[in-house]
Amino acid sequence: MPVFTYRALNSQGQEVRNDIEAGSSDEALNKLRGMNLFPTSVKEKAGKRAAPKAGPVTGSANKKTLAFGKVKAKQLSTFTRQLATLINAGLPIVRSLKILRDQLKPGILKNDMMDVHDDVEGGTALSEALAKHPKTFNKLFVNMVKAGEAGGILDQILERLAQFMEKAERLKKKVLSAMIYPAAVTVVASSILVVIIGFIVPKFEKMFTEMGSTLPAMTLILVGAGKLVKENWFLIPLVPVGIIILYRIIVFTKSGRYAVDYVKLKLPVFGMIVSKSALSRFARTLGTLIASGVPILEALNIVKEATPNMVVSTAIGKVHNSIREGESMAAPLAASKVCDAMVVNMVDVGEETGELDKMLLKIADTYDEDVDALVGGMMSLLEPMLIVVMGVTAGFIVIALFMPLIDLMKQMK
Repeated sequence: MPVFTYRALNSQGQEVRNDIEAGSSDEALNKLRGMNLFPTSVKEKAGKRAAPKAGPVTGSANKKTLAFGKVKAKQLSTFTRQLATLINAGLPIVRSLKILRDQLKPGILKNDMMDVHDDVEGGTALSEALAKHPKTFNKLFVNMVKAGEAGGILDQILERLAQFMEKAERLKKKVLSAMIYPAAVTVVASSILVVIIGFIVPKFEKMFTEMGSTLPAMTLILVGAGKLVKENWFLIPLVPVGIIILYRIIVFTKSGRYAVDYVKLKLPVFGMIVSKSALSRFARTLGTLIASGVPILEALNIVKEATPNMVVSTAIGKVHNSIREGESMAAPLAASKVCDAMVVNMVDVGEETGELDKMLLKIADTYDEDVDALVGGMMSLLEPMLIVVMGVTAGFIVIALFMPLIDLMKQMK
């Protein structure tokens, strides 16, 4: 196929020079217009033709592969930042998508980008092409890209999107990493306790029975627990599975999910972390959307769907209805009792000054700092609590086993 060298202007009025494959100059012109370019010169390269395209073969860079699951947040944020960099450098959107598509490893994102590239090359807007893959590009992503296309600041919007995703991922990792240590200690301590109660205590019980010792109440409780564990040890792994299944059954209904989310918010320490994390996500998402030029009502709908906690999501729905009826945003936020007075006042000031987006982003930064402090405080609180619980449990076992021994020693004397 012939190769044409072209000069064109992009939507920002910048000159673009590159090569394109086409069957004729008319086809080249149509392709360039489909790429949202305004060609000023199209010439065929003398004696140069692109190599004929081979049919799909195993291992081809442009062949879809079988993939399952979801695109990782880090991979998506990296892709978004790279796309912003390429567009900011003046590369056409189709060329940028092709470069990123070719360098992606086989997987869901590469499969999606093949479709997106083909759609955009065929004249479809980037936001519309992304909207066809909702599992990878959610409404927040699509609407921000749409706003960037409308305002001619797509590179800035993509950069802002990448920053948003990176901050959200960092916050999530901080909370999860804080839970790893106590979870690991709890699992190890529980395993040791099961072994002691299920396999060591019964041996002591047999010895006490043979010697005709009268067992005190504490020892009887321990022995009973030991028999229960020994006879039903195979059911122990099913306990966490049963809890997960029960949890999923409860949250399957709206009322059940609302009740669970409400309880999460009311838990000591952990509830504060959940609450501030949810409000930080709400403020950062809404602030980013408003700053990108998305209308407030549409932005609130997107934020409502992106908020995992149903209590906070319901409050956002009330704010949306209030604004639709011509009221302010601060009043329904205060009535919901989900936000504290500081948030309500900052939102109120933001509405009055016309800088609501900046205020929301400041709220998000403040809450992120609060979450960091709460996570550190929770870690400081959990460590001594785990030590106390383990100490009490170990002490109970030791006392329950030694009381009959003391009685036997007295009888022997």
